[in-house]
Amino acid sequence: MLSPIETLKKAAAEKAVEQIKSGMVVGLGTGSTTKYAIIKIGELWQAGQLTDLIGIPTSESTVELAGQYGLPLGALADYPHLDLAIDGADEVDPDLNLIKGLGGALLREKMIELEVAHFIVVVDESKLVQKLGSKSAVPVEVTQFGWKHQANWLVQQLGCRPALRGGETQPFVTDNGNYILDCTFPHGIDDPPALDTALHNRTGVVEHGLFLGMASEVIVAAAAGLRFLKAAPV
Repeated sequence: MLSPIETLKKAAAEKAVEQIKSGMVVGLGTGSTTKYAIIKIGELWQAGQLTDLIGIPTSESTVELAGQYGLPLGALADYPHLDLAIDGADEVDPDLNLIKGLGGALLREKMIELEVAHFIVVVDESKLVQKLGSKSAVPVEVTQFGWKHQANWLVQQLGCRPALRGGETQPFVTDNGNYILDCTFPHGIDDPPALDTALHNRTGVVEHGLFLGMASEVIVAAAAGLRFLKAAPV
């Protein structure tokens, strides 16, 4: 028996799946909400209602879940242009900018979702914020070598409070063999594009969890029903 919030998340994820058509190449996200989308895709695949489908997984956990349904999977190198992707988010601001990566798959997620024609984000209403960083830390994926040096730089140059995910005795290691520093900004993030630039310019930072200007639409699971937020036309 699903809890009320899980029931809502499942409904939102399954609504996103309605946009998948046979013959598509689809990015398969990672996380507690996206799993319901993968399960639904798998059920439709097994029932023969979706055919000629290729899934591009964003994590090893997604590979495992998709494999339970026999979903055919491909690599980004072989399918560089995706029709659609479904994934969750940890925060969504009014411009549909996102914080992602609390599931630890931010690098592969961003690589895949940058190449997709239509990126659908599925969240519950608790993830909606007026300002990024209000509730969630920003995951910053860094090389294991020199990670403490990166943590000091993050404090001194960006004013955040970084915490090594998992702690020093048993640090979390990403699918790519890196560490994650979860960076809390005490007053939220005033200038997400500037932060994006600063992190991308830092040697030793592999990727970060700001997904700016990428979401095409957000399906929000709310107590009053599903809400649909669309990105402004470019």
